[in-house]
Amino acid sequence: MGERINLNNDWKFMENFSEELLTNKSLWEPIEKIRIPHTVKELPFHYFDEKEYQMISTYRKFIFGDPNWREKNVLLTFDGIAHDSQVYINGALAKSHHCGYTAFTVDITDLIKIGVENEIVVKVDSRENLNVPPFGFVIDYMTYGGIYRDVYIDIKEKSYLKDVFVTTKLAKDGLKSATNSKIEIAGPKHNLTIRQYIKKYGSDDEYKVLAKEHVVTEDGEIELVQDTGEVELWDIDSPNLYILKTELIKDEKVIDEKEVRFGYRKAVFHSDGFYLNGKKIKIRGLNRHQSYAYVGYAMPKSMQQLDADILKNELGVNAVRTSHYPQSHYFLDRCDELGLLVFTEIPGWQHIGDEEWKNQAVENTRDMILQYRNHTSIVLWGVRINESVDDDEFYERTNAVAHELDPSRQTGGVRCYKKGSLLEDVYTYNDFSHTGNNSGCEKKFAVTSDINKPYLVSEYNGHMYPCKTYDWEEHRREHAIRHANVLNSVAGTEGVAGSFGWCMFDYNTHKDFGSGDRICYHGVMDMFRNPKMAAFVYACEQDKEPVLEISSSMDIGEHPGSNRGDIYIFTNADSVKMYKNDKFIKEYTAKDSKYTNLKHGPIRIDDYIGSALEDNEGMDYTQAEAVKVLLNETARGGLYNLPKLMYIKAGLLIAKYQMKMSDMVKLYNKYIGDWGGESTTYRFEAIKNDEVVKTLCVKPMTEWKINAEIDHDLLVEENSYDVAAVRFSAVDENGNVLHFCNDPVEIITTGPIEIVGPRVVSLQGGLGGTYIRTKRRQGSASITVKAMNGTSKSISLNVKI
Repeated sequence: MGERINLNNDWKFMENFSEELLTNKSLWEPIEKIRIPHTVKELPFHYFDEKEYQMISTYRKFIFGDPNWREKNVLLTFDGIAHDSQVYINGALAKSHHCGYTAFTVDITDLIKIGVENEIVVKVDSRENLNVPPFGFVIDYMTYGGIYRDVYIDIKEKSYLKDVFVTTKLAKDGLKSATNSKIEIAGPKHNLTIRQYIKKYGSDDEYKVLAKEHVVTEDGEIELVQDTGEVELWDIDSPNLYILKTELIKDEKVIDEKEVRFGYRKAVFHSDGFYLNGKKIKIRGLNRHQSYAYVGYAMPKSMQQLDADILKNELGVNAVRTSHYPQSHYFLDRCDELGLLVFTEIPGWQHIGDEEWKNQAVENTRDMILQYRNHTSIVLWGVRINESVDDDEFYERTNAVAHELDPSRQTGGVRCYKKGSLLEDVYTYNDFSHTGNNSGCEKKFAVTSDINKPYLVSEYNGHMYPCKTYDWEEHRREHAIRHANVLNSVAGTEGVAGSFGWCMFDYNTHKDFGSGDRICYHGVMDMFRNPKMAAFVYACEQDKEPVLEISSSMDIGEHPGSNRGDIYIFTNADSVKMYKNDKFIKEYTAKDSKYTNLKHGPIRIDDYIGSALEDNEGMDYTQAEAVKVLLNETARGGLYNLPKLMYIKAGLLIAKYQMKMSDMVKLYNKYIGDWGGESTTYRFEAIKNDEVVKTLCVKPMTEWKINAEIDHDLLVEENSYDVAAVRFSAVDENGNVLHFCNDPVEIITTGPIEIVGPRVVSLQGGLGGTYIRTKRRQGSASITVKAMNGTSKSISLNVKI
């Protein structure tokens, strides 16, 4: 039987490379050990030079040649090294790899020495002048460097299972559901048989025999199709998974086994939309980079899984695009478990290089599909360089590779121009047409001539309206509303399978892009995954967690002319009751939203008065309603920006009820403006199934404190260190974020943990974050986030090895 040995610990690292490092061991003596995942350079949050991580560096580790490895295959795998790497075993070059986003395996069987320590040296080139994708021109994201994904050794018999690729067919027209597996055997093929078992993932059931012994043929490739009877399907709401265990048998002894987790589902794009198991589903997703503050790509399993959890459970999306490269298997594993649809693509950004560069891109396509095709969540392969020009000869090759290696999935290719050559199965287009006051998306026929082919919007918004957490309120609101506009248009446009917003969170980028501080503020979350206002537009579309947010702090001085403009309620509740100084004003429902194609679109507040004019001013219903409409409209844009119809209505009111303009001004200041008067308290209650599920109180703050949350408080070291994300905020006494609080906070830890990044950070728009990392010791620990006003929040946690 095979054995896997993780090699993430006890490496040494140097920010340079020379041939002498392969022979002169004394040069390594003073170097401290590091752990994988690792970045070649920890960076500031912002305002730094991207050249800092561009270098040729060296990693070194020793492994003992176990006597039990004799007569066996020793396979060394690197899941991800950014970006060009050479692996040396005992001073001899064993293999080179030219992609920073795919795994590669080195057969070191003939290079390893049994009974002694063996030296592994890895030369890593993270410079951006390499002639491999995505390099060759400017790139709108930082690419970082280092051995940033897992490293491990597999010990195998001379004959072993090299690959098992699983596809499924669903029951139809009297036929049973079926499992199809393509099996590839490495090594000698004689006297070998295959046996397969199946069980439901996560259950305590025993494995059931799926396939009895099949003889391995000389070519070492077997395809088995087995009826599986009644199965539970994988979909976005019930992501049922199964495990197929394949055993390789020789002389009645199991010499290798491989478990593949998969789901039964049929995912297909048609000209009228996307279908999952025969049901039409509108894709509502976001793009995700795999980067983090300070450490770039170098984050372990827990943080990769957390991003998938945030997408599904906090943002409420049903899909993600792994822009612009294949991402961690831990992230994809979690997408499989959560029912999150995935569009994954080959590395690249706009630029197409020379023939050598293209050959590497084709190889990247091959590696991506071979390595990721057992992820049930993946429904589309991206086989074009993102936003590149047409190159039919090149893209005929990438499409051919994809269809050969995985006939079960369709291909797409992201472009940013119309009427391009369509070699893929799905026309995927970055639609940046929305500017705030026009349609949220273009019509399919305006973008592609292939109207009988599937069509998908792969990006929108993003650079069209960047937004920071500390931007003024109306800017943050406009950012949110633009996302709602596009979502609503896509949901109501026939022939559009769905869309992926740009993007999940802010990210570090090159000097050629962003806001000059090396950050692109295109996310619906900040870099620490704190939500911006736009995040609530997405969160409202899920029903598991109650959402209730208001687009305003109700502070009139934040707005030009003290006119609040449009203020929105974001909620997924059945209704929201609004109170002003504890007096009921109005109850809003989804029917009050103009976003009729969304389940829970933003709801504009159109009444700040309620029945007060009747109750307090002695007006009858007719007069009160007419005055109320005029006052509420004035609250949006001010007296001098009213629609002409409002001036006519004002004249009629004055004539009919002998009202004076001074009367209207007094009523406005009393019920709308709050100017020169006592401040107002607003309360909102979200109602679901006749119960209050969430309450929001908005009034001028009198005190503030630090709030902090950790994503998990039991940190467990498995293959390497564990990391927990800590998100914190400055909030008032009612829990409302104070978006103009940019004070510094201090981060204090105790126990076997360390901070990733600085100990003192400044809040950005009242929000901040950090990461804590385990230190190979177990025990109790704590983290305290302390503000300069003396308030703090402490969190207790435990570390387990």
